[in-house]
Amino acid sequence: MTRVLLTGFEPFGGESVNPSWEAARAVAAAPPAGLDVTAVQLPCVFGAALTALRAAVAETRPDLVVCLGQAGGRPGVTVERIAINVDDARIPDNAGAQPIDVPVVPGGPAAYFSTLPVKACVAAMRDAGVPAALSNTAGTFTCNHVAYGLGHLIATELPGVRGGFVHVPSTPEQVPDGTAPSLPTETVATGIRSLLLAAASTHDDLRVTEGATH
Repeated sequence: MTRVLLTGFEPFGGESVNPSWEAARAVAAAPPAGLDVTAVQLPCVFGAALTALRAAVAETRPDLVVCLGQAGGRPGVTVERIAINVDDARIPDNAGAQPIDVPVVPGGPAAYFSTLPVKACVAAMRDAGVPAALSNTAGTFTCNHVAYGLGHLIATELPGVRGGFVHVPSTPEQVPDGTAPSLPTETVATGIRSLLLAAASTHDDLRVTEGATH
């Protein structure tokens, strides 16, 4: 069995739910065959999120770590290619902190690339009928904070572990007026299950274009 740690965030910004956590626990409740999936909720708080992630990694000893976060406005599930070493919060986190131009890890590299086979993960979700794309920005809020922190943890302490970050859209319940894109939780969960299977079985990523012009 491949041990998988799957994280999602608690609600933030006045929301009552966070689709990343809803998807994570749905996948853990009905994981793909051959995968032992543990779902852990992270606080939407700078610093504390990485402390909780480190504790979850120590407890579960995973082979694969996939962290999920909410990206309201995106129409599909987006696999992040890169995380950058900066916290620059447009809104306060759930503890009221709003860092501006602060490094995630002082003295750390400018960025970390995901160690997931990101293009294979996107292709697997599309094959499952789930809208998916590769993203080249994880933002500068707590999602990027966790994505970079995970990359640093893997690079410095967990060389045998692979991991990365994935953004999921809002749920229909969050946008009842239909003014923004959304996907049902089970659709997102279907995509994440396909992503996990691809990540667990693919070591050489696909050589296909998923680039962007802007």
